[in-house]
Amino acid sequence: MSLRIGDDAPNFSAQTTEGDIDYHQWLGDSWGILYSHPADFTPVCTTELGRTAQLKDEFAKRGTKVIAVSVDELDSHHEWVKDINETQNTNVEFPIIADVDKNVATLYNMIHPNASTSATVRSVYFIGPDKKVKANITYPASTGRNFQEILRVIDSLQLTANYSVATPADWKEGQDVIISPSIKQEDVEEKFPKGHKIVKPYLRYTPQPNK
Repeated sequence: MSLRIGDDAPNFSAQTTEGDIDYHQWLGDSWGILYSHPADFTPVCTTELGRTAQLKDEFAKRGTKVIAVSVDELDSHHEWVKDINETQNTNVEFPIIADVDKNVATLYNMIHPNASTSATVRSVYFIGPDKKVKANITYPASTGRNFQEILRVIDSLQLTANYSVATPADWKEGQDVIISPSIKQEDVEEKFPKGHKIVKPYLRYTPQPNK
C-alpha cells in the first residue's frame, strides 16, 4: 500500500552519514523532508543533494529537517559526498540514509517495479511535526526535482496548517491567499482583519495572514 496524505509517517532506525538515527526522534518537533535517490554517484542526484546543501538556511528558516535515502552502503555515501561538495561547490551537512536492505524504500513505497525493480524513483515526502504525511511528490529517475517548488510546498503547508486558508495556483510566499469556504462570510472580517476581496461567494482572497 502506498502512503497517502494524512497517514502516519512510518518510523525506522537507520545508519546515516551523520550517525545512527531513530527517524521520529531525530525529527523531533520539526517539519521534515524525506527524499530518495536511485543510486550514489549518479549525475542528477549529485545536483539535487548539492542544491539541498546550498539551501540549508532556507530549510532552517522554515524549521524543516531534510534527510535523503539511497540504497547504497554508508562508505559509498561518504565517498559520494566528497564528489557532491567538490562539483556543486557546497558542503553537505544533512544525513543520507544507507538503505542497503531497502527497508526505508519499502516503507515509503519508493520502488516502483514498472520503472525499476531495484532503484528508487525520486520520491519527496513532506512530514509534519505530528509525524503525519502532509504531501508527497514523485518524479521519474530522469527528472531532477524543483527545489523552489519544494520550498513553496513547505510554505503553503505551514501557512495552511495555522490559518483557515488555501493557496491558489502558482502561489508564492507573500501573495494573497484564498479564504477557506468553511469560513462563514459574517466571520471573515474578524478572522482576516487585513481585508478581503470577494470574486465569487466561494472564491474570496485575503492578504497572507502571517505577513
